[in-house]
Order: sequence, then structure tokens, then C-alpha cells
Amino acid sequence: SMAIRTWLAVFLTTLLTVAPVAAQQPQTPIFRSGTEVVDLYVTATDRNGRLVPDLLQEDFVVLDEGKAQEIVLFENEVRPITVVVMLDTSASMTPSLDLLMAGAEQFIIRMLPDDRGKVGAFNDKIQILPDIEFTGDRDLLIRELDRLQFGNPTRLYDAIGASIDSLEGVEGRKVVLVFTDGEDTQHQIGWRDVLEKARVAEVMIYTIGLEMDYFNGVRQVRSKPDKRLKTFAEETGGGYFELKDSDELGPTFTRVSQELHSQYVVGFAPSVRDGKVHELDVQVTQEGTTARARRSYVAPQDEGQ
Repeated sequence: SMAIRTWLAVFLTTLLTVAPVAAQQPQTPIFRSGTEVVDLYVTATDRNGRLVPDLLQEDFVVLDEGKAQEIVLFENEVRPITVVVMLDTSASMTPSLDLLMAGAEQFIIRMLPDDRGKVGAFNDKIQILPDIEFTGDRDLLIRELDRLQFGNPTRLYDAIGASIDSLEGVEGRKVVLVFTDGEDTQHQIGWRDVLEKARVAEVMIYTIGLEMDYFNGVRQVRSKPDKRLKTFAEETGGGYFELKDSDELGPTFTRVSQELHSQYVVGFAPSVRDGKVHELDVQVTQEGTTARARRSYVAPQDEGQ
């Protein structure tokens, strides 16, 4: 019995040393078996559009079809991204191509060591480089920018669709960053199908639209960025930036990089598991702070449903 008492004493001491630590770590939930956690990547901004870096788990509310969900995972560290940077290289962009490539370069050089990327261009063709797997080699990606080709017209929706397809099989955070100065003028895939693809693949779309003055062969005209750019970003939790001047390209690509590396991860275990598309709403209780995250997801489905 002496041995049992000693064992008990050791056991109780261990328990007492472990208990307070466990009490301080509510973020590390014990998952019930079969619980699937849905990860939301959330950008929080103040009234001036500045990023808000210091929120806590209790500052967030996640509504699934209007019902508050229990948050079981919360991270404020950077998770690596896999990104396709997809650039419009149709003829109207010719006067500003140098600025566009410099902007894309600003984004690439800010990739973190664990980030992976590809670069692409679209006009009447769609190109995504390198042809092999995603790379973390920033110098290689910048060299690939030089290999992108130019042409007409603008296959915007097809290009976003192809970018999402290229991310198939990638684990973790998937992002498409698309730039265009124009409207989609030709496509095989409609904008609704693009959104559906993004929803199913859980890809976040960031969009940059630029108004451009250019000569269309007959007269000077001003381009209008496609009005669906905003929809793609809002629905998938990305950001939409509408630029009036190509000088804003560098700062905007830089801003997208900052956002992607300052997002919160908020995870919840869905209470209704019906395999259907659910509306999502992420809110921040701190006054003057707005949250941006994807607005829908496909709920997991239990066997036999």
C-alpha cells in the first residue's frame, strides 16, 4: 500500500502541475470523434480600413444560417498560403505592363518561406507557370513573370476558373489573386460557376480592378473593371480593390500581401450536417471593427443522410 500511496502522491502532484496550464489554454479543444472543423480566414479592419491585429476568440461570432456556432479553434498566427497570381495581359494593359509586373513582384517578394505560388496571365489564352508544382522560390516566380504572354480578348472568368482548378489537391489555405483592367469579354465558364467552384474548393479570391485610358484602334476609351470582381471577393472572403490609376498597383499588391499574412483563423464545428450550402456571417463584437470572411460553405454530411 506504501507503493500505491507514493504513486497516488506522484499522480496528484502531476495533476496539480498540469491542471493550471490546461486551464489557461482554452484554444486547444478536444475534438469529439467525427467532428469536422470548418476553418474561416477572417480579415478584421477598423473604420479607416486599417488591419486590427489584437482580437481575441471572444471578440468573434460565427453565424451559420443565422445561428451562433461554438468556436472550437482560434489562431492569430500566420498560416502558409498557396497562391495563384493571375494577371490580365490583354492589349489595353500595354501602357501599364511595367507597373503591373512591378506590382506583382512586390507581392511575390513578400511571400513567406512556407508560402507557395504560381503566376499566370490571361487574354485569349490562359497560362499558369511554372507548369510543375507550386514553388516557394520567389526568384523563380519573378523570372516566370517575364515568360507570360500578351494578347486579346479578356477571358476573366475562365482564368479564375483555371486558377482554382490548378489548386486542386493542395492542402491548407488556397488563394487566387486576380488583376484585370477590363470586363470579361469571352468565356466558357459563367461567373456563377466560378463562384460555385471557389465555394466547393474553399478558395479565397482577391481581386484588383483598374480603370485604364487606352486607344482601342479607333479612339481613346476608358476601361471599366468587371463588376463581378467585387462579388468574387466578397463571397469568398477576399478583398476587392478598385484602382483609378496604375500608380496604385504597387501599394495594392503590397496591401493584399499584408492582409493575407494578418488573418485570423476561426474554426467551428457545424451543428447542422446536411451536405448543403449554408450562409455564413462572421461578426466582431468590438465596436468599429468589421470582419470579412467567406459568406457560404458546403456543410459536411453524415453517413446515411
